[in-house]
Amino acid sequence: MAACVLVFAACSAGEYNFSGYPTPQAVYDSGMASFRVGDCGFAEAAFVQVQRDYPARDNKQAEARYFQAECLFLRRQHLEAARLFRRVTDEFPRHRLAPDALLRAGDAYREMWRNPNLDPSYGETAIATYQELIQRFRGTPAAERARLRIAEIESWLAEKEYGSGTYYIRARAYDSAIIYFRGVVANYPQSEFAPLSVVRLIEIYQRLEYQEEQNEMCGYLARYYPEAVADVTDLCETEPRS
Repeated sequence: MAACVLVFAACSAGEYNFSGYPTPQAVYDSGMASFRVGDCGFAEAAFVQVQRDYPARDNKQAEARYFQAECLFLRRQHLEAARLFRRVTDEFPRHRLAPDALLRAGDAYREMWRNPNLDPSYGETAIATYQELIQRFRGTPAAERARLRIAEIESWLAEKEYGSGTYYIRARAYDSAIIYFRGVVANYPQSEFAPLSVVRLIEIYQRLEYQEEQNEMCGYLARYYPEAVADVTDLCETEPRS
């Protein structure tokens, strides 16, 4: 049993003996006690056992499933955790844990994409999950936290597109760079990379001698990101130099 506790990723409810517990509630309480001190090996096994013992629609199912998902999250089994969190929300939408479960599902997807250089699919799934939370559980603390998470991930996505744009500048593939920088401005206007992208667009248009587009971006920068105008003063002069 000691080895099972130490290597808890391999443990299952069947490797623990719950026959000595008088009630399913006692198993749940014991699992929570272990969870609080970081023993997710025993805790997860207890939560699985609780789900076996309670009726399918009992609220205790939602609670046991939620904390089992937390154990999976802590073990970095994020995809499995996300699916289990979502089951809590979908099967028990009126339970007090339903908003938090959807938030944690989004968090699990977010953890699978924290590097802007990786495929952003999980990041986009996280955003979609947070947006669903905001729509389904308006005004809840979980919904407010979801808004902050969305802003964070959008910043990562903007960084990824901005990085692609700078790569194409170095490769002198200016048409491709323009596409990426315009994507940052259009899709993530609140991110720190939006004004930087406008500056890069102005520089590209100046290099290509696209005066009309250069003037357009200079006006856009002055209107929406005036704090960044100083970065391109020489390229956005409204009066000719004497």
